[in-house]
Amino acid sequence: KVTGRVLERNNMEVLTAKDGVDAVEKMAELDPDLVLLDIEMPRMDGYELATYMRNDSRLKGVPIIMVTSRTGEKHRQRAMDIGVNRYLGKPYQENELMRNVFSLLEAVRSDA
Repeated sequence: KVTGRVLERNNMEVLTAKDGVDAVEKMAELDPDLVLLDIEMPRMDGYELATYMRNDSRLKGVPIIMVTSRTGEKHRQRAMDIGVNRYLGKPYQENELMRNVFSLLEAVRSDA
């Protein structure tokens, strides 16, 4: 909720999902510009959701920022091996999050 408000204050449209399965269902009907996710989610964790996205032809190019309390190198490396674009530890600084969001969105727009 806090992250959603940060994004909304920066004029972003935010859609939230309660877990990975909910996110998959919502992404079936829309093409997100960017996805922020946590590793620890019920039913489908962040690694599983990121893997799903990277194996889906429609979603594989969507930037992913993993925002998690798991800051160990093995967690970061697993996320990067899956294809996560950025990895932020909690608690994060608002300006750090937005710098990463804007950077990834700009990269996507310049590739289009």
